[in-house]
Amino acid sequence: MTENFVFDFIPDSKIKEIRIDEFLREKLPGKIKEGELSNSKIRRLIISGAVYVNNRSCTRPAFELRCKSKVSVQFDEQKFFYEKQPDDIKFEVSDSDVLFENDSLIFINKPAFFPVEQTITGNRDNLHDAVVRYLWKRDEKLRNPPYVGIMHRLDRETSGVILFTKKRDANKEISEMFQSHDFIKEYVALCVCKSKNGKVLKAGDSFTVEKFMGRVSGKSQAGKWGLVPESRGGQYSKTDFLVMEKVVVEGIECVAVKCSLYTGRTHQIRVHLSEAGFPLIGDELYGGPKAKRIYLHSAKLQCEKWMVESVPDFLK
Repeated sequence: MTENFVFDFIPDSKIKEIRIDEFLREKLPGKIKEGELSNSKIRRLIISGAVYVNNRSCTRPAFELRCKSKVSVQFDEQKFFYEKQPDDIKFEVSDSDVLFENDSLIFINKPAFFPVEQTITGNRDNLHDAVVRYLWKRDEKLRNPPYVGIMHRLDRETSGVILFTKKRDANKEISEMFQSHDFIKEYVALCVCKSKNGKVLKAGDSFTVEKFMGRVSGKSQAGKWGLVPESRGGQYSKTDFLVMEKVVVEGIECVAVKCSLYTGRTHQIRVHLSEAGFPLIGDELYGGPKAKRIYLHSAKLQCEKWMVESVPDFLK
């Protein structure tokens, strides 16, 4: 049964503004009859479109309440705390998985089929927790789990370079670098080599996809993104593609493509390759052939200070 919770935000001398996720973190737990409401669950609740500010949908966890506002939440406890458990791999971080580390940062080579963070159900192992365990085990003097901050995310099936912070005071700088696109992000993807209209990709070919994107699936369906006009809330996105070599994987002839991102929209590479007529191998959601996994790998994360690279297993 769906309940509608309504809260009033009235700024005062002590609290002039507050993020919507922090506001709900204070207000919601006392209303929930069962289940644990973690930070990640509150974030998922907002992104799913279940939160409204003054009767307008609010999907940004960082949205700031600054004026007197009415906040409402459409909450279905049974659906919210139920989540199908995928077949995740068992994984523990080892020294060989650390691509680069200093006092403030740690870059990990993420395996496929392992989520980056905790999900709604709150009982799935994930890379964030695995990094915490690794750092804690390494330093026996620590009484409490060490701090590990999530700065960006990769899909469960995507492998490769991912960055975590080890100190809270590093978060602002790293977050600003991602927002200002100071980080160069490159991926390697395996996609079909021939489009439906007969165009064939070969080594050395290059192309660019530049589109406005947004969610095209319903709120109760699995998330799917596609082309959405800017006038309807679409966000600008751009990716450069360079064909590297021909590859055969799981008996499927395909090409390895280097993907250079100018923006970081949800499912950007998957949508752009699909729109170009060359969907990813294993990406059935966007028209790709069935395979054991979606063949996408985070190959490089680079800025002025660091360059961290990882070679995908499917090209070794």
